Amino acid sequence: MATEDEETLVLRSLAGDRRAFGELVSAHQRVLFNVALRMLNDREDARDVTQTAFLKAWQKLHTYDRRNRFFSWIYRILLNEALNQLRRRRRLEPLDERTVSPERSPEERTEANEIGAIVQDALMELGTEHRQVIILRHFHHLSHREIGDTLNVPEKTVKSRLYTGRQLLAGILRRRGVRPT
Repeated sequence: MATEDEETLVLRSLAGDRRAFGELVSAHQRVLFNVALRMLNDREDARDVTQTAFLKAWQKLHTYDRRNRFFSWIYRILLNEALNQLRRRRRLEPLDERTVSPERSPEERTEANEIGAIVQDALMELGTEHRQVIILRHFHHLSHREIGDTLNVPEKTVKSRLYTGRQLLAGILRRRGVRPT
């Protein structure tokens, strides 16, 4: 969504236009849900956290600083909700998500599911700071600058966390017997 469109929708929402806020929700809900899913490893928790983030954004829209992107602002809300959920839960469940291309053979699908589950479990072993940057970079394809804006950290910090996170993730995967192809 273009920044200008986002700004217009925020202004309309601030004026009480619920349809405008609905457009903001439609524009960002898939990405935010996917971030929550990667952070929490549970579809229901991810749905709940995403809904809560949008509800809080609607209730606190008057506090939004228009110098920043709306996505960055609501991402921080979502991230805080996800972290709160992780604290409440204090245990991890395996991800039961099968996103496999229909062109793959059953053997390829099984192998992809196994590797996907191993990678997801390995991601959950990373600290939040490293997990966030890997998810935003490799699953949502944000640039270093966009990640920095979203997390409110310098671009150099993003690069450092990304490098360290990749190293840690590679070590976890090696210990689990996953070798690069």
